[in-house]
Amino acid sequence: MYGGYYGFFDPTVILLLIGTVLSLVASARVNGTFKKYSGVRSSTGMTGEEAARRLLQSQGIYDVSVRSVPGSLTDHYDPRTKTVNLSDDVYRSTSVAAIGVAAHECGHAIQDNRGYAPLRIRAAFVPVANFGSRLSWPLIMIGLLLGGMRPLIQIGIWMFLMVVLFQLITLPVEFNASSRAVALVDQLGILSGQEVSQTRSVLGAAAMTYVAAAATAILQLLRLVILFGGNRRRD
Repeated sequence: MYGGYYGFFDPTVILLLIGTVLSLVASARVNGTFKKYSGVRSSTGMTGEEAARRLLQSQGIYDVSVRSVPGSLTDHYDPRTKTVNLSDDVYRSTSVAAIGVAAHECGHAIQDNRGYAPLRIRAAFVPVANFGSRLSWPLIMIGLLLGGMRPLIQIGIWMFLMVVLFQLITLPVEFNASSRAVALVDQLGILSGQEVSQTRSVLGAAAMTYVAAAATAILQLLRLVILFGGNRRRD
């Protein structure tokens, strides 16, 4: 069988466990931080929707609409429809956490409006990453079922590399959006004093979920390379 297995124990599973722990810790942190500051009402009393509209208008952006979408923490910016989509809780809430999340999504709208290069690269990379995500594991599994067919396994690994690259490209996009958000809510007086630091904490915790996702993908790729990349067989 392919290299990387030692008796009945595969030590590369440790890489998967590390990735799982990182993801769980990041998820717990963002949920805990968001919940904590969801109970802190902003001094201006602005809702997430109002803050988003104010931010966009301050940057001369009038072709982006703000709308409510169902779910919890389902907030996102869609460059195809030019919409800042805020989850119900964020859209109507006057909390520091809600304004921070709304501002972050506006940060993406500002990136789009300004032609921010990493955002353009990520958008162009989406179909490639989706293609790689759908085919990588099926190709690897088919290659294994066919008795270790090297070309299929190797193509599967290269496909998964596309997923890893997408995760890495996402990092500067997310960090930049948060940076823009914090600076603007402070500059425009939407939040002030300690509220700005609290928003920074919320967005910092959210950013760690992207870091954890990238780290998990890298660890998974490393595991695939260790197991199959050497193209060695063990009888």
